[in-house]
Order: sequence, then C-alpha cells, then structure tokens
Amino acid sequence: MTEMIKNLEAMLANGQENALLRYGLGNAYFLEKNYSMAVDHLEKAIELDENYSAAWKLYGKALTATNENSKAIAVYEKGIRIAEHNGDKQAVKEMQVFLKRLQK
Repeated sequence: MTEMIKNLEAMLANGQENALLRYGLGNAYFLEKNYSMAVDHLEKAIELDENYSAAWKLYGKALTATNENSKAIAVYEKGIRIAEHNGDKQAVKEMQVFLKRLQK
C-alpha cells in the first residue's frame, strides 16, 4: 500500500467522506492494479456525486479490469449521458471509445 493510499484511507477513517476523496482512492487503487478496491471506492464516489464524469469513466475502466463487462457497458452508457449533460466533451469521447471496445 502506497503512502498516498494510507493518507487517503486515514482521511476517510476520520470521517472525511466525499466524492473527491473516494475518486482519489479509486484512482490510487486502480494505479496499484487493485481493481476490486478501485471499483468499491469509485462506486461510492458516484453515489456521493452522480454528476462526476471522471468517476464514471474510471469506474467503467475498473469494472472492465475486473472482467465485469456487462456492468462496465451500463456504467459507460450512463456516464456518457451524464458527461454530455455536464458538457464534458472529452469524457464523452473517451467513454464512447471504451464502450465500443467492450461491445465488439
């Protein structure tokens, strides 16, 4: 476990619950290739802030890494709609690419 993960987990343990913290943990675990922990934190991040486009994108990637492809497809589809609503064009493009790869 990296120092960053330890620090973020300590913040969470101290009651600092928010979408950004959960996203940070999800990203840190994803980078460590601990995809199941990444999924858990990213799922919580979007529960806390459903409009968090980057969390939807990384959540889909983490689900793909855990071979939960049908769930990843649903996440990308919803994430694309949310990113479009937010005007986050780059996230839309990236999620569309990831979605097409899964649908092949």
